[in-house]
Amino acid sequence: MNLSIRALCTTVLLAATGLVQAEVAVIVNPAATASPSQADVANIFLGKNKSLKGVDQKDWNPTKEKFYATVASKSEAQLKSYWSGLVFTGKGQPLPSVAGDAEVVAKVAAEADAIGYVDKAAVTDQVKVLLTLP
Repeated sequence: MNLSIRALCTTVLLAATGLVQAEVAVIVNPAATASPSQADVANIFLGKNKSLKGVDQKDWNPTKEKFYATVASKSEAQLKSYWSGLVFTGKGQPLPSVAGDAEVVAKVAAEADAIGYVDKAAVTDQVKVLLTLP
């Protein structure tokens, strides 16, 4: 019986972990002609590539964490340090940011040269999914 309860708890925890691990969609305006690779997307969001205007999420949340960990291999502390160095030396400014998924979708839909990232569940027909991060 005790073993059954442990097995059930483990199954529930694994299922819950799967729900938290939602997919992240990198989105562009449907009129966008550019199709950047994952490396290009990283460079856009690190301010190294200006081919598209990156729209960042303001607060550190699971979507932002997964995006930066997967695309740029950066944690919150590493990203803050990166931008602090660029701002201090005058070589760059952080990307404009908005409050959340709905705002990213709206901004990307409104600007032909914008690119953003959202939880895959937030994607609407106003934007085009460039790539999905599992």
